Amino acid sequence: MEEKKNYSLPENAHRELGPGEEYKPILDPGKNYPEVTPYSVVMGLIMVVIFSAAAAYLGLKVGQVFEAAIPIAIIAVGVTGALGKKGGLGQNVIIQSIGACSGSIVAGAIFTLPAIYILGLDINFWQMVFSSLLGGVLGILFLIPFRKYFVKEMHGKYPFPEATATTQVLVNGEGGGKGAKTLLISGIIGGLYDFVVATFGAWSETVTTTVMHWGQVVADKAKLVLKLNTGAAVLGLGYIIGLKYAFVICCGSFLVWLVIIPLMNLIWGGNVIDLMHTGVVSTIGQMSPDQIFKDYARHIGIGGIATAGIIGIIRSAGVIKSAVGLAAGEFRHKSGETAEAVERTQKDISMKSVIFGIVIALLAIFAFFAFGGVVSNVWQALIGLVIVAVISFLFTTVAANAIAIVGSNPVSGMTIMTLIITSLVLVAVGLKGNAGMVAAMLIGGVVCTALSMAGAFITDLKIGYWIGTTPAKQETWKFVGTLVAAVTVAGVMLVLNKTYGFVGDKALVAPQANAMAAVIQPMMNGGSAPWLLYGIGALIAILLTVFKVPALAFCLGMFIPIDLNLPLLVGGAISWYVGSRSKDAALNAARQEKGTLIASGFIAGGALMGVVSAILKFANVDWFMYGWNGRFGEAVAIIPFLCLAAYMVYASMKKDK
Repeated sequence: MEEKKNYSLPENAHRELGPGEEYKPILDPGKNYPEVTPYSVVMGLIMVVIFSAAAAYLGLKVGQVFEAAIPIAIIAVGVTGALGKKGGLGQNVIIQSIGACSGSIVAGAIFTLPAIYILGLDINFWQMVFSSLLGGVLGILFLIPFRKYFVKEMHGKYPFPEATATTQVLVNGEGGGKGAKTLLISGIIGGLYDFVVATFGAWSETVTTTVMHWGQVVADKAKLVLKLNTGAAVLGLGYIIGLKYAFVICCGSFLVWLVIIPLMNLIWGGNVIDLMHTGVVSTIGQMSPDQIFKDYARHIGIGGIATAGIIGIIRSAGVIKSAVGLAAGEFRHKSGETAEAVERTQKDISMKSVIFGIVIALLAIFAFFAFGGVVSNVWQALIGLVIVAVISFLFTTVAANAIAIVGSNPVSGMTIMTLIITSLVLVAVGLKGNAGMVAAMLIGGVVCTALSMAGAFITDLKIGYWIGTTPAKQETWKFVGTLVAAVTVAGVMLVLNKTYGFVGDKALVAPQANAMAAVIQPMMNGGSAPWLLYGIGALIAILLTVFKVPALAFCLGMFIPIDLNLPLLVGGAISWYVGSRSKDAALNAARQEKGTLIASGFIAGGALMGVVSAILKFANVDWFMYGWNGRFGEAVAIIPFLCLAAYMVYASMKKDK
């Protein structure tokens, strides 16, 4: 056990290498270590099932899919240490890599497929499974040729925030996995907190300025309102995102809710504006701030996200060229030398296998479109295949680049652009109306899942690079995790749809799916997209890029409801506070790391108990205190929320070096 305690990342793990300098991972490339074992595979698949269910619930509720890598790594370290497993570090990387399939598959599914329900249409279990599975497989295969470029050739040039945090958990946890206790306690607190809210309604999930008389007057007259979600999981999510990007996201919300919506009411309050030709008869002044946001203002954010994605592709042209060159060079290298000549820590699945796999995946996608009830004929299936192949390949670099730099994948914005392109093309070939909407969403779901998987997988591969595991083993078992995640997410989505639904007062918010539905519905029913609003968003994204403001994060804030963004700012502020109070940098780092464990516990516990609450409601068990919640729930909600935030600060600040 002494060897475990001495594990630490090399000094040059996070900086650029000098001329002739090499990075030597923790696990010696010249030796073999336990990685893929029955224990690591079974544990990884268990993590897939648990976190797929949890992430699906949270993502549909708040529109943000938490990254499961950190909590999975903590659990892996704790369980492996408790069982006294030898060679735990390599096995824990495999557990984390397989388990992380949950977040990527969930993001691809919940950003698109619920939109079919929102549009009043239907989708069956197997369509959801194959949309997620085929997209995930394609994302893995498209990313493998880029692995060496991102994780080795660009060593020290990208910060990889998510991979850094997860690697530290795995490495430091080899001393005994003590962080598992903190995660367990915070998970219980966060889980019970959100369970009491969702199941019993002890207080409201959202606090708004309309709870006071003056706030209601301002909302009615000026269309000005602020909202705050009081959930533990969302607060934890904000802590992990950090103050910088939480602030950027909230700035997008502030622009929409405090400037654009009131201005629309001030300028066009007495007018009916029907940009999409859907038969709107209400004037702007008759609408609530929420309705103005849903029908108009949010589309500005959609245009901004699509434009930011295009800018990302242009900026990534060099990345694509370099990575393809590296892959081609490796292909030629393997044709002249044996695979044994390649160092263990640089062994990928062979390029011949990758190319063969891509061909099989594309054929399977074509068959799914043509014979799975997605499109009407083979010609339309071929068009759908071309859309999936081209956009997935091009945006793979954008997704990986975003994860490497900020730890956040702008997959929703790229998917919206995919839906716009898909809708225009499908209408041109005669597929529109309800059938066209289902087809576009399933095609978009494959693309969204492919991009989500590609972005998340680069994190896993960077973790393996730092520690010294075998990439080929991570790549191979990623396919198995993808299959299990696809089946799990499809089942959870069916349960949540029957329990809560995605339309109505008490429905799950599913903001991204609502945005997707808003984009596609008018285009498939003889109307048009709100090009004016998209253009305004595009201009904002360009200006943000010029002034070096993260355009994707800002525009994401513009179309997610403000009540889900404000708690991110609170969590980000807590993260900044606990990590900056001391003059001792080591103490600040220790406190912030403990806060990350607490936040991860809030996220995992809150999301898991949310699924339990959904199952209870699905079983017609109703303990919700409607009368109390309706009269006092919102008024008292801020008190437990402040207590939760205070606990996070207090528990984090107690940490010593």
